[in-house]
Amino acid sequence: MTDPQIVLTERVQQALASAFGSEHADADPLIRPSQFADFQANVAMSLAKRLRRSPREVAESIRAALTGFPGTVEVSGPGFLNITLDDSWIAGEATGMRADERLGVPTVTPPQTVVIDYSAPNAAKEMHVGHLRTTIVGDALARVHERLGNHVVRQNHLGDWGTPFGMLIEHLLDIGEEAAVAQLEAGQGTEYYQAARAKFESDEAFKTRARVRVTTLQSGDPETMRLWHVFMDATVRYFNKIYAMLGVTLTDADIAGESMYNPMLEKTCQDLEAAGVAVVSDGALCVFPPGFIGSDDKPLPLIIRKSDGGYGYASTDMAAIRYRVHDLKADRILYVVGADQALHFRMVFAAGRLAGWLPETVHAQHVQIGMMLGKDGRRFKTRSGESVKLADLLQEAVDRASERLADRGYDEATREEIAHAVGMGAVKYADLSVGHDTEYVFDFDRMLAFQGNTGPYMQYATARIRSIFRKAGTEPSEATASIVPAEPAERALALHLLGFGEVVGQVATHSEPHRLSAFLFETASLFSTFYEQCPVVKEGVDAETSAHRLALCALTLRVLESGLDLLGVPVPARM
Repeated sequence: MTDPQIVLTERVQQALASAFGSEHADADPLIRPSQFADFQANVAMSLAKRLRRSPREVAESIRAALTGFPGTVEVSGPGFLNITLDDSWIAGEATGMRADERLGVPTVTPPQTVVIDYSAPNAAKEMHVGHLRTTIVGDALARVHERLGNHVVRQNHLGDWGTPFGMLIEHLLDIGEEAAVAQLEAGQGTEYYQAARAKFESDEAFKTRARVRVTTLQSGDPETMRLWHVFMDATVRYFNKIYAMLGVTLTDADIAGESMYNPMLEKTCQDLEAAGVAVVSDGALCVFPPGFIGSDDKPLPLIIRKSDGGYGYASTDMAAIRYRVHDLKADRILYVVGADQALHFRMVFAAGRLAGWLPETVHAQHVQIGMMLGKDGRRFKTRSGESVKLADLLQEAVDRASERLADRGYDEATREEIAHAVGMGAVKYADLSVGHDTEYVFDFDRMLAFQGNTGPYMQYATARIRSIFRKAGTEPSEATASIVPAEPAERALALHLLGFGEVVGQVATHSEPHRLSAFLFETASLFSTFYEQCPVVKEGVDAETSAHRLALCALTLRVLESGLDLLGVPVPARM
């Protein structure tokens, strides 16, 4: 089975070569869905000027060259090609797709090594809503690339090093290891940090101890390192609770925090300076990538080593680029990080190219994450103006979902299970249904609605299909009849489903999970129309028609469940 637009693109390009010569074989046929046919090809409009012929004449030549075509082609208007596929072709392709384990999702040849940097909470503070989008989007991209056959290397770039750890370790000693671990595991990292910061600012003796501790940490003192591990292990255990609640695929093996690169920073600076890529400017070691100008019209520096000898984000990111290319053998590196870091990453990539550490054969991309807003249109915060704790937000989603399921007659355990799936699905789908680089308003009422483009609506669509099979007394896996799209609603649904594999590939190519969300929502909408217009298991529906329609239901269910799984959205069997 093949996506119809791919088939049509290939056929039209062959016709272009046949009608006008091989030099036109790679022209984009500009095929789009059409309200007048299945698809419309607009290539004649763009090609006419080059050929010095009228668009309609060009279109007629293309139509005449489309021999052995699985459908009909008509020229309309000034030169549009309206394409309608044969029902028999759609039936054959959809039936083949139902039997295909991969549902038409291609396998990348050769597979690439794709390094994805995502989530990256700061170990010195609590995970808040700002980490939600980077975690969800990054995890969806990791799932999609793995489905395509790529080798995915997840990199959770924790903020687990630096000067704050001096005061954090000293505070741990003050309150005792047991109390510190309990507080950190309970998700009170922000309170822990604030208490340490308050002492640092008000107690000179504590400040002195904290600064000394930074020195012993940087020198690798065994006892200081042991205390750092106590702090980090407790913090990571809490992060893992959040990851488990969200159902993301990050593990401890994926942690590659700032501390990992610390031993590489001195050599990073030395090598950049020795190569003449970095120079000392006002006491700091800087790279000046060409094309970056500051507000003072002077070249903008990427500071690799500060004037006081300290290292910053740029130091770590340059070391990380070299490591990911040289050691991890990355073909592609995706940085799923907030949009406010756009300039930083453009400069880091440019510096990496300048140093030869990021060759042109490796694609590096900043997958920009837009801000989450409250209903007031401002950055999403608590009423007191603080960042919302991610754990509190997720638990509220589950609690609200449970309230909406209260009148459905489930026992408490079943209700809790479904509520968790609905709550997490609502939060994740709301994020993944919009462009990752856009801002969106976080609104529980909207995202938990059972109508519209929401997670619960998508989950309910799968539950409704399963209810059809329960009514039929069979399982989706047993619906092995051919798919025969006899009615318009059946035909529209079957034709749409054929595009699943292509959309999954587009998500990977463009790093845009919302493309898959849009496809799945259209799938659910078309199924709803089919469900209303084409009875499946009902008195008066003959056994053969019912079997054909059950097969189409089974294919729809598999596409929805597979697609939602790629997005990381859980699918409860009942709702």
